Amino acid sequence: MDASRFDYHLPPEHIAQEPAPIRDAARLMVIDRSSRRVTHTTFDHIGDHLTQSARCFRNNAAVLKARLYGQRPTGGKVECLLLHPAEDPQTWWCLLKPGKKTHTAGRFTMEGEFTAEVLEAGKNGNYRVRFETAQEISVTALAERIGTMPLPPYIERTPNDPRRANDNERYQTVYADYSKQQAVAAPTAGLHFTPQLIQQLEQSGTTFHDLTLQVGIGTFHPIQVEDIREHPIHHEWYTISTKSLEALKNPADGPRVAIGTTSVRSIEDALQRLHHAPNTNTLPDGSFQAEADIFIYPPATFRGVDHLITNFHLPKSTLLCLVSAFLTPGSSDGIDWLHQLYQTAISENYRFYSYGDAMLIL
Repeated sequence: MDASRFDYHLPPEHIAQEPAPIRDAARLMVIDRSSRRVTHTTFDHIGDHLTQSARCFRNNAAVLKARLYGQRPTGGKVECLLLHPAEDPQTWWCLLKPGKKTHTAGRFTMEGEFTAEVLEAGKNGNYRVRFETAQEISVTALAERIGTMPLPPYIERTPNDPRRANDNERYQTVYADYSKQQAVAAPTAGLHFTPQLIQQLEQSGTTFHDLTLQVGIGTFHPIQVEDIREHPIHHEWYTISTKSLEALKNPADGPRVAIGTTSVRSIEDALQRLHHAPNTNTLPDGSFQAEADIFIYPPATFRGVDHLITNFHLPKSTLLCLVSAFLTPGSSDGIDWLHQLYQTAISENYRFYSYGDAMLIL
């Protein structure tokens, strides 16, 4: 499991800097694992490749406008990325830029909006920060008022880039539940769905089932060890409703389609936990909640996912490991096959990463 096996070269021009003009106009590469046939189409035709009984499991997490800006007492600028709440709603773990200078200064502010006290430095380059807001609103409400979308670093935006207004809409899925707004990255495979496409699929017999995984910054962390099995996998909280969980447990009712790798992580982590300890992690309303710490790589097998919709991922990423495993469950052959598929995508001018095109693996 050498990490170099999950590396590849992507010409920079293939990194999508903005989404397709219309969500479901993105391109779609369809891979039939049984025949190894590859079909090129557009996302609005995905229904042509799904059976009428398909059940789609989607992550309805909403992305928080988690990037805040402020100043240190010396006047130096600070960029703060909210990660997740700490011991109370006004205290958050954050990434700070510059980190050491801001930690030394002890605080940063935005006049008329907030004062932030840096309480401690964490072990992973993060900082625990307590916020006092001028209008006594929550940190989440503050972020929605003055924050910007936490686009990944490979999507280039200047502070006054006019595309930022479009990012507020397009870096969210159309089915995002804003009552669950703590994700700091979008579940990008879901960005391709439109209300019209969902309605069309439902009319043909496809059903949709929600779960929530609060996507964290760890999803972008590259593998930096030689053996991928030594990579410290990121942890993310998820919740699966009773209804969605029951649908997962009944494979005979139709193929289970995971919309995105975050859905796969939630499903496989939950079913693995339930297999070993059936009566744990259940909330009073019957839903299932846990912190996903599952790392899926070849030759993994899958308990609850039959088909996968996913984007094209970064080199040496844990997501690339997951997709490789899904191509050939129980085998490591999917690693080389994924390289072939990605080279095909490059030669066919597919667009990569968060705002890019998609794959449907059947």
